[in-house]
Amino acid sequence: MNQVRRRAAFSLAAIAASALVFAWPAPAPAQGAKIATCQVYSGGKLAYNGRCRFTPEDGGSFTIEHAEPNRTVFYGEIVSITVSIVSPGTAEVRGLTRQGVNSRWGTAQRSNDDRSCWEGSDFKICAR
Repeated sequence: MNQVRRRAAFSLAAIAASALVFAWPAPAPAQGAKIATCQVYSGGKLAYNGRCRFTPEDGGSFTIEHAEPNRTVFYGEIVSITVSIVSPGTAEVRGLTRQGVNSRWGTAQRSNDDRSCWEGSDFKICAR
């Protein structure tokens, strides 16, 4: 009889835990995302010029994605580009591919000519 009670208690605990998992709210969409105009240069050539979804993050960091929700590819195989500020005027840039590879593009400096741009050794990201 004691074993039956333990199984019943375990079953009730499992059901309660499952209910909590399924009742937990899904993450909210990024707050503050807006449509911007973006240019992405790769190897000195313009790879993308058009509308993008600009999502600001803490400390001036940001992520850009294609502006149209039904388009999963920003350009080429790139789904999103993240510019993460590491110190004033310096950022680390990463691109996320369709396959889920988060590739490090490298360090970028904020442009003195256009403050909406970040320039790396072989890329440039602008968001206005």
